[in-house]
Amino acid sequence: MKIKPIKTEKDYEQALERLEVIFDADSNSKEGDEAEILSLLIENYENQYYPIEAPDPIEAIKIRMEEMNLKQKDLVGVIGGKSRVSEILNKKKRLTVDMIRELERILHISASVLVNNYQLSK
Repeated sequence: MKIKPIKTEKDYEQALERLEVIFDADSNSKEGDEAEILSLLIENYENQYYPIEAPDPIEAIKIRMEEMNLKQKDLVGVIGGKSRVSEILNKKKRLTVDMIRELERILHISASVLVNNYQLSK
């Protein structure tokens, strides 16, 4: 087990290749320990060089609605009346703090995602 920091793209590629070989190793083995450490090193490198931006709040809501098989009418009462739900999902109006709290509770979307800024439609 020769583990070293991932400093370059070449190091990253080699780490990914090695992890692929030992991915299914028993967690109580040397290879299992190596896989766990490599996973952490790879994750750290990816977070630094390939960050994933937080999704647009409205897109996050729509994705979660799809995952939960919800329709616009299912958000009536959660973020307002039928027209308010439509205005929010069509980016005509912004989410309020109360809406964010309710959406976090009902849809289990982090408030840190819902508070992100987004462009309103004209």
